Amino acid sequence: MTDPWARPADQPAPGSAPPPPPPPPQFPQGPPPQSAPPPQAGPAQNDSSPLVKIKNLFRDPLSIVLVVVIIVALVAAGLLGAELYARSRADDVVAAATECVVQDDVKVSFGATPFLLQHMTGHYGNISIETAGNQIREAKGMKAQIEIDDVRLQNTGDSKGTIGALDATITWTSEGIKETVQNAIPVLGSLVTDVKTNPADGTIELEAALGSSVTTKPTVQDGGIALQMVNLEGLGFTLPREMVQPALDAFSAQLTKGYPLGIKADDVQVSDTGVSARFSTRNASIPAGDTDPCFANL
Repeated sequence: MTDPWARPADQPAPGSAPPPPPPPPQFPQGPPPQSAPPPQAGPAQNDSSPLVKIKNLFRDPLSIVLVVVIIVALVAAGLLGAELYARSRADDVVAAATECVVQDDVKVSFGATPFLLQHMTGHYGNISIETAGNQIREAKGMKAQIEIDDVRLQNTGDSKGTIGALDATITWTSEGIKETVQNAIPVLGSLVTDVKTNPADGTIELEAALGSSVTTKPTVQDGGIALQMVNLEGLGFTLPREMVQPALDAFSAQLTKGYPLGIKADDVQVSDTGVSARFSTRNASIPAGDTDPCFANL
C-alpha cells in the first residue's frame, strides 16, 4: 500500500538541483545551405564598360595628350584637304579665264596665304600665271609670265570686281615672229623667209628671197607695240614702200592691242633670241560675263 502523501518519483527532493531537460529531438541533417552569391557590380562599376574606359583614359595625362593630338591632327587634315580642293578649284577657274584670253594652255598658282582665308574675304593676292609659250592669240611662239595682286571680287552687275595690279612679261621668239608674219601679213608675209634680231640697235630684220629685206624697230605706241619700218631693200619691184608700213601697223595692232582689263605695253626690248615686252594695268575692272565671256565663271 502506497503512501498518498509521498512525492512522485519524478519530483526532486527539496533543495536538490532539478534534473537536466531532455535533449531535443534529432532530425536528419540535409546538405549545408549554400552561401548567397556576392552582389553583382552594376554597369557603372564594370571595368570593361565604355564609360569606365573613358573615365580611366582621362585619368592618365599621357592619354589626354594623345587624344588632343589626334583631334588636332584630324582637324588639320580636314583643313588641309579643304585648302587643297579650294586651290585646285581656283586654279581651274583662273586658268580657264586666262586660256580664253590668250588661247593657249596656262599654269596658275596662288601665294602662301591660305586660300580659304582669301576666299572668305573675297580678297586674293600673289597669283602667278604662266602660259605654255605656243602662242598668244595669233602671235605664234609668244609666252607670258603674269603676276596679279590685290584682286577683290564683288559683283556689281557690270563688273565682277577689281584687280589692283597686273604685271606681265611677254617674250616672242624669232621663229615665232617669222611664222606669225608669214600667216598674218598679206603679200609681205609670203615673201619672208627668215627673221633676225639686232639687240645693238633694237631692230628686227625680215629677210626675203634674193637678198631683199625689211628692217623694223619695235616701239611702244598707244598702249601697244608698233613695228616702225627703218629700211627696205630689194622689194621695190614686188612691193611698193608705201604698202609696207600700213601692213606692219595692221599686223602689230592685231597682236598687241585690245587686251582686256586695260592692259597696256610699258616697254619693249630686242634680244638675241627675239623680243621681250612688259605690260601692266592698275585698278582694272573685271568685266561681267555678258561683256566678256572669258570672265563669265569667275
